[in-house]
Amino acid sequence: MAMVKNESLARMVMLICFGTAILSVAIHWRITTTQGQFKKPASTIASRPGDVYTGGLGETAFGASTPPNKTNQRASQTKSSAMESHNSSDTVNQNVALTTNTPEKSKLLTPEIKQKANASEQPRSIFSQIFTQNKSSNQKGKINKQVVVDLSDRRTYVYKGDLVIASYPIAVGKKGWETPTGTFEVNDKQHDPIWRHPITGKIFPPGSDSPLGERWIGFWSDGRNEIGFHGTPDIHLLGAAISHGCLRMRNSDVRLLYEQVGVGMKVVVRE
Repeated sequence: MAMVKNESLARMVMLICFGTAILSVAIHWRITTTQGQFKKPASTIASRPGDVYTGGLGETAFGASTPPNKTNQRASQTKSSAMESHNSSDTVNQNVALTTNTPEKSKLLTPEIKQKANASEQPRSIFSQIFTQNKSSNQKGKINKQVVVDLSDRRTYVYKGDLVIASYPIAVGKKGWETPTGTFEVNDKQHDPIWRHPITGKIFPPGSDSPLGERWIGFWSDGRNEIGFHGTPDIHLLGAAISHGCLRMRNSDVRLLYEQVGVGMKVVVRE
């Protein structure tokens, strides 16, 4: 009877020991599994190029594939990068946001681009604005200003837009040497011009008796002969058809016209 009790006691002790061992193994396995879920192997991080891994203390590392012969170099660089990231975590976090979030990058850059665009559209100073306005006004004045010659009236008119700002009596071309009609442009201006007679070829130097007077304003040429406005000492011939196609004017009038017109200005000659 005593032997039976001893065998039963021995079996109970063995079962308790066996159960305790199994429980210990199960607890150890559970702890190991739980730790593995929170800790990612370093080999997994390095094997995925382009991943962003955030470790402890605000460290930021960018995963990239590294050649085998540069493993030691990469280890030292990673340590240095981690320390630098820890010291300037705000800057690194902003760079990560710009790298991994394209819409956020566009959102951050849009105000800067818009500010530059607005700055380029505005004048730099009040002087620049005044200069631009004056330049536009001068260009507009040149475009709207023109000279109109009315052969039947024997007069020349200077227009600024629709307004006549000056009018001068003229002599026009005689029969066989009629002043050409049409639309032309001023192409030549001279002080005290020299004239060559179109038939005899005689040269007349400038002076008080010069047939061209004190100013020349040319607007037509066939490559040999030219036609334009010029002064004349024979003011009693104004209003007649007496010239070789040119428009004769008083010297005082042609000086004024000379100041009112520029090269390129339109000249309209009509019957």
